[in-house]
Amino acid sequence: MLKGIHPLLGPDLLHALKTMGHGDDIVISDANFPSGSMGPPVIRADGVSATDMAEAILTHMPLDTFVPEAAWRMEVVGDPDAMPEVCTEFQQIVAKCAGDFRIVPVERFAFYAMARKATYIVATTEFRLYGNLILKKGVVHPHEVNTA
Repeated sequence: MLKGIHPLLGPDLLHALKTMGHGDDIVISDANFPSGSMGPPVIRADGVSATDMAEAILTHMPLDTFVPEAAWRMEVVGDPDAMPEVCTEFQQIVAKCAGDFRIVPVERFAFYAMARKATYIVATTEFRLYGNLILKKGVVHPHEVNTA
């Protein structure tokens, strides 16, 4: 354990977050997402929900303020206007941890295409359907770094 580091962030995920740069994407995937066949390195987070993982990551990683969109979720197939409970929770977490960002719904195969270009995928055991989220890393400003 380390002070000030969210306990769900294990060594592999901490390394991944640290190596990501401004504009890099990270996918938080549910238990049904085809993480292993997407291409980016997969970090397992078994026993962790996607919402808990989103909160853990956003506790330490800012979202990108230099682009119009910095967070995306998968649309419900056949009902693009639907908002699953897990996605409502994602939006609440983003608002709490990152500020005024809207999570943009993306059609399933377009979401997969975005995931293939991500820097990392965090595979959770979220069993609620559509528990998938892509986050674009922003800039950490000098005043946000504790060097003491």
